Amino acid sequence: MAETGLTVLAIVCTLKASPAKLSSELLATQLLEEYAKAGVQGEFVRTADLRIRPGVSVDEGEGDQWPTLRSKILAADILLMCVPIWMGHASSEAQRVLERLDADLATMDGEGRPILSGKVAVTAIVGNEDGAHKATADLYQGLADVGFSIPSQGGTYWVGQAMKAVDYNELEHMPREVTNANDLVVTNSTHLARLLRDNPYPPRSRP
Repeated sequence: MAETGLTVLAIVCTLKASPAKLSSELLATQLLEEYAKAGVQGEFVRTADLRIRPGVSVDEGEGDQWPTLRSKILAADILLMCVPIWMGHASSEAQRVLERLDADLATMDGEGRPILSGKVAVTAIVGNEDGAHKATADLYQGLADVGFSIPSQGGTYWVGQAMKAVDYNELEHMPREVTNANDLVVTNSTHLARLLRDNPYPPRSRP
């Protein structure tokens, strides 16, 4: 597949630091492999390996590593949020990312548009309990609110049987439904990112 010139950043919002083996990181890796086949170059970051301080500003001061992650987000065309479910909700690490992104609502580009408005966001959820649709909906709302565009069928997920011990990274075979959803996420987000790159949203006059 020819290079598209597009890039994707996968943010793995696990509660566990490296080198713990994670289902969310496995799903991120699988999606990045599919992006690579589509000509989109990518990388992933595990938030638990960084010190991301609470707050709603671009930089929360000494020791805050959000500015480094923010730079990666701003450099990427596609943001992939890989999130585990805990107690029926997206992880607190995912909520922290949304809260920090909120600061950029007031950051405009040279045409008066929110700085994130030309970027695409998609989601990938894993867990052993109900909550995949709820987590996806919450992430969609937050990401769209700060300026990201969500493609058609821009989410994939796997949820294991409740109260059982089998995780996604322990499956012998990937479910066809998940691989199909992964393909749609990659295909549709790449398509939308290419469209937005070549046809940006209209300029906005500053208030």
